[in-house]
Amino acid sequence: MDTIPITPELLRGALDLERTAHGLLPHRLPARARAQCADPQLAMAESQPSGVRLVFRTRATTVELDALPTKRVYVGAPPRPDGVYDLLVDGRPAGSGRVAGGSTLTVDMAAGTTEHRPGPVGTLRFAGLPGAVKVVEIWLPHNETTELVALRTDAPVEPVPDQGGRVWLHHGSSISHGSDAASPTTTWPALAASLGGVDLINLGLSGSALLDPFTARTLRDTPADLISVKLGINLVNTDLMRLRAFGPAVHGFLDTVRDGHPGTPLLVVSPILCPLHEDTPGPSLPDFSALSEGRLRFRAAGDPAEKASGKLTLGVIRDELARIVRERAADDPHLHLLDGRELYGEADAAELPLPDGLHPDAAAHRRIGERFAALAFAPGGAFTDTAA
Repeated sequence: MDTIPITPELLRGALDLERTAHGLLPHRLPARARAQCADPQLAMAESQPSGVRLVFRTRATTVELDALPTKRVYVGAPPRPDGVYDLLVDGRPAGSGRVAGGSTLTVDMAAGTTEHRPGPVGTLRFAGLPGAVKVVEIWLPHNETTELVALRTDAPVEPVPDQGGRVWLHHGSSISHGSDAASPTTTWPALAASLGGVDLINLGLSGSALLDPFTARTLRDTPADLISVKLGINLVNTDLMRLRAFGPAVHGFLDTVRDGHPGTPLLVVSPILCPLHEDTPGPSLPDFSALSEGRLRFRAAGDPAEKASGKLTLGVIRDELARIVRERAADDPHLHLLDGRELYGEADAAELPLPDGLHPDAAAHRRIGERFAALAFAPGGAFTDTAA
């Protein structure tokens, strides 16, 4: 087995690579953006490599990857399964695996504290691959910070050149990040990208779709043929702003994106249905009674009467996003709106309820991905729009 240097040419979906004591840590926000916010939630989310994958051409029949994952443990909650690595060969699923060991981040939601404990590097191994020349993709766990330590194969490896396909740049919350999806290729954006035949850069940032200017600048500066922003739920979760601030913040966010992509198809997606917060403001807080029973659930801690003072609910946000897009579209013909309830609405909530009150499960991720592809990539959809 030969050790293959892990270079930027072998990685897709990451916007920055940090050299660590162990190897390379992919980031989904550039260093300048990370330096502008000390929020540990954002730091954890952007370092979890949702949509990041190793891609190379080879005749190798055996591929090994040494990695150092960081596993999350929530005090009082059931153990989380190890992160999944998906293998694609010539674009088709060819296996999956997990890496044992790794470091541990213990989160005490009641106390609001975390503890990091270092752990050992583990090895992922795929064997019995066809010996012909093929394109191999290893999708890293979408929900597990992963340092890449070493890549080994039993045949030479070469980067896959750009085939000239379209790049889809997407930003959203934990739902876009992939919370509760089964694996990295089955998050709803990964599924939609596969169905749409596009190359995904996923800036779904769990708990962190907060209209941050540095995120808007990242979208502005990242080359893309298609862009979507899914906005709303995290602003309610965190109870971050009121209606007076929300509208101008959305305008400013879109203005910044347009500074770098003046004619690119830009799709604004409002929140999917979330019964907790349709008419009740945030914040979202852990339901500690459920936690004591070994279940992780959330509750809405706001009061519906507070809407009168400008507190945000999902209904308020959908109305405001629709107004903003309608008004801007008069001068921006490549700006589009998708009501998130077309992806997951009342009938879906009855059939596939959100297990913890906030996040769709694996089946709902598949449904959302398929519907997004049908709406955005189908004839007449926002992503069939031709940029000016």
